[in-house]
Amino acid sequence: MAMKFNILAIVAILAATLHCSVAQRTHIVGDSLGWLVPPGGSIAYTTWASKQTFTVGDVLIFNFPTGIHNVAQVTRTSFDACNTTSPISLTTNGPANITLTTAGEHYYICTFSSHCDLGQKLAINVSAAPSTSPPPQSATPSPVPAPSPSRTPQTYIVGDNLGWLVPPGGSIAYRTWAATKTFLVGDILGA
Repeated sequence: MAMKFNILAIVAILAATLHCSVAQRTHIVGDSLGWLVPPGGSIAYTTWASKQTFTVGDVLIFNFPTGIHNVAQVTRTSFDACNTTSPISLTTNGPANITLTTAGEHYYICTFSSHCDLGQKLAINVSAAPSTSPPPQSATPSPVPAPSPSRTPQTYIVGDNLGWLVPPGGSIAYRTWAATKTFLVGDILGA
């Protein structure tokens, strides 16, 4: 009897460990851009963060070469002012892996020279870890959502005022521009 209880306890511990490791996600900050002074300013990291969902237990990976950049967690006031004098934490060796341990707003900057002022800063909102119990099952089926209203085709000028040229900051300018649009079949792209 004791043997069965021990096996059951081990299985329960392994299941809990497996659940925690599956729930954790790894986010490479900036994706292929990495952690650097972004062309076009902080919009690159703002756009990247807006496409992510951060949860307690997730890991941020800041890819940067040691000695050229660093990553400091700071308060919102320090983030807004790019004040590098009193970071909450500072990691100087790249790549830096930072585990998100608390829910709420988190702010990160590079403390080198004017890197923060040039846009090397990241603000994220971290959600609490999801509960381990499954949501209750509804006895009645959910209603089918109504189709979304249609709209007439829209004409977009690629890059708005930037126009269609080789942008000084590279292709991130067009990725950033497109990230703020919702394109539908029938829309027209103009130059």
